[in-house]
Amino acid sequence: MYHYDDYDRALVRERVDQFRDQVRRRMAGELSEEEFLPLRLQNGLYLQKHAYMLRVAIPYGTLSARQMRTLARIAKGYDRGYGHFTTRQNIQFNWVELARVPDILALLAEVDMHAIQTSGNCVRNITTEAFAGVAADELLDPRPLAEILRQWSTVNPEFLYLPRKFKIALCSAEEDRAAVMMHDIGLYLYRDEAGEMLLRVMVGGGLGRTPILGQQIREALPWRHLLSYVEAILRVYNRHGRRDNKYKARIKILVRALGIEAFAAEVEREWQHIKDGPAELTDAEFARVARSFAPPAYAALAETDLAHGTRLAREPDFARWVARNVKAHKVPGYASVVLSTKPGLAAPPGDLTDAQMEAVADWAERFGFGEIRIAHEQNLVLPDVRRQDLHALWSEACALGLGTPNAGLLTDIIACPGGDFCALANAKSIPIAQAIQQRFLDLDYLHDLGEVSLNISGCINACGHHHIGNIGILGVDKNGSEWYQVTLGGAQGKASALGKVIGPSFAAEQVPQVIERIVDTFVAHREGDENFVDTFNRIGLEPFKGRVYSAPETAP
Repeated sequence: MYHYDDYDRALVRERVDQFRDQVRRRMAGELSEEEFLPLRLQNGLYLQKHAYMLRVAIPYGTLSARQMRTLARIAKGYDRGYGHFTTRQNIQFNWVELARVPDILALLAEVDMHAIQTSGNCVRNITTEAFAGVAADELLDPRPLAEILRQWSTVNPEFLYLPRKFKIALCSAEEDRAAVMMHDIGLYLYRDEAGEMLLRVMVGGGLGRTPILGQQIREALPWRHLLSYVEAILRVYNRHGRRDNKYKARIKILVRALGIEAFAAEVEREWQHIKDGPAELTDAEFARVARSFAPPAYAALAETDLAHGTRLAREPDFARWVARNVKAHKVPGYASVVLSTKPGLAAPPGDLTDAQMEAVADWAERFGFGEIRIAHEQNLVLPDVRRQDLHALWSEACALGLGTPNAGLLTDIIACPGGDFCALANAKSIPIAQAIQQRFLDLDYLHDLGEVSLNISGCINACGHHHIGNIGILGVDKNGSEWYQVTLGGAQGKASALGKVIGPSFAAEQVPQVIERIVDTFVAHREGDENFVDTFNRIGLEPFKGRVYSAPETAP
């Protein structure tokens, strides 16, 4: 993983000192809340329902064991003993005290971390998939370019006050696990027949009040022009994006208003002025950054381990976990492991206690090379585990509540913090997620269903990405009460789709039964091993709608 240099560290330390003085002035009454608001947002600090929330950046979802231990220390000493991992591969602390935030930022700076640009109308955390660099289906490692984008966009003065927040994701695998099409800019990295690194550029994606999938704006962009082309897009957006209405300020609205052809032409005109300038990447700069992502010292291992095979045959619980939570690795004898943060009633989706964080840091060192990834689905990944160590890791993970074998299944629910914490939410997310998980406790049944994604958002801002869940749930306000709208048919990846609203919304107590009836409809119409979204696309919305609204107890 990338290690900060003196420039990185100086920037972060100076930002901590600056914010410490701003907090002092706010607490002394020298700054009003209105004056303090943009200053704290620049440092990832939100004022939520009950307390301040600090969002810490985890660039492209990569952490060292040392950094994870610092997060555990913050959770234990400055919060209420836990942190919440998000769909943006960051972590949030929901109960921090304003006076102690500078001390938290100082601790983060000691391990090359910060909260810069985790909020505000700027370029947010650069994301990619959790298996970057190790996935068996990977074409190229996207992390060097993600890091170059991170360095370029951090405190870039031209793009700190955009019309609205801006999100960029990269992917370079056969399967898109970074949800590239739902980002303001999405980048696919690949090689042509001559071996040249090229980029396919998507623009104008985003969820929220107006969900739109990104559209291709350029094919075969040489990697050297990554920064200049992204800069051209941002300049066009900065110049023409709306600032009079925050609901119409995202780049997706501008692209839709102009049309993709007109927007592309405007970007091309801007790019022609800057493409051969100082932003053009050099081999030397790429090599400098790429050295941080050189493969670790893998051992020469056999792909097949007899002891591992014996355990699979004799221990069905272990075999079930391997089938769902262990992913193929590009190096023989190794695997990537998903540590599920979705145990049901034991914890909200995405939450880890300080003790669990400490354990994950230990496992990363004992069973791998000291590295941890945060997945878009709010789970954690150990990217380099020897297959011979899988059983030992599984045993310890189960003992600490991180061994649930449900990766990619119905109970692997993506959920925002919702109305329990967020001041913007219309309804709670966590209790709904846990009620659904409680309804589907039979692991054999879940595994028979296969992959079904279920996403929950507490409001239209869609932090739970409900639009692209196979089953999506949106909290809505109805005369001061919490109700839930259901969408079906969403999907992420290269075949991304936006879900369709099934009909009128449901009261909270009705939701688990509604989900059960949706699943029953899927099972009744499924052909062979067909997955949920393929069945939905084949039979359409009506069979699901008819089943869900057929009984009086689920009437709106």
